[in-house]
Amino acid sequence: MRDHHRVIDADTLRDRILQLESEHSGLDRLIDRMSEEPGIDDLEIQRLKKRKLKVKDTIILLQLQLEPEARN
Repeated sequence: MRDHHRVIDADTLRDRILQLESEHSGLDRLIDRMSEEPGIDDLEIQRLKKRKLKVKDTIILLQLQLEPEARN
């Protein structure tokens, strides 16, 4: 029974990782577009870059949870 819950948890983690990877890619494209436009607020771009880094950090943490044996 415990293994069954672990599989569900792993599937949930994989789904969340995919969602975050999609968000990360979207932020990357948005930052690129905004950087090309004249008169764009640098503070807003910095805020988006910070969000992108947080998303990447979260992806890495979830991947480590998904593969705990990789830490050994």
